[in-house]
Amino acid sequence: MKGVDQKVYHIYAKNRCIMASVNEEEFEKIWKTLQTLVILMKTDYTIEDLSYEELTINKETISNSSY
Repeated sequence: MKGVDQKVYHIYAKNRCIMASVNEEEFEKIWKTLQTLVILMKTDYTIEDLSYEELTINKETISNSSY
């Protein structure tokens, strides 16, 4: 069904999930902020340590699924 698909993102630092199921609108803000923080702050993390996974979910399928 068209219009019920939604993108969500999982954000990783050194292959560890630090934020899960971030919606598309918030992802852009968070991703830019994380990259800036890694550059500006002296931490064990580098830009290369940051990654994300983009998932497309179907809201109707999830609401109709049984456990």
